[in-house]
Amino acid sequence: MKDLLSVQDYLLQVEDVGDWDGEEELVADKFNTIVHAVWDALPDSLTTKQIRQLMPLLWEQLRGDTVLLDADEDELIDWALSYIQQQIEEGMADDEPADEEE
Repeated sequence: MKDLLSVQDYLLQVEDVGDWDGEEELVADKFNTIVHAVWDALPDSLTTKQIRQLMPLLWEQLRGDTVLLDADEDELIDWALSYIQQQIEEGMADDEPADEEE
């Protein structure tokens, strides 16, 4: 159902990230790289509702955490992929039938 949504809906602009002591562009760039990697790895079996629930969790977990500045992109991507997979395994994928569009 991912094809009914757009990764663009989950990307952040510099002005969206808040105050990062002059590092707002770096934070936005790193976060957007994470979003693209997670988006590409999302299972096709997820419904649009599940994707809408999952994707915002990334920013909820990372906002305000200096790990966005301290860790390299590969580490952040590995963490994000693992985190999203964990969320799916903990039952999010069972919330709705896979054939439901909305």
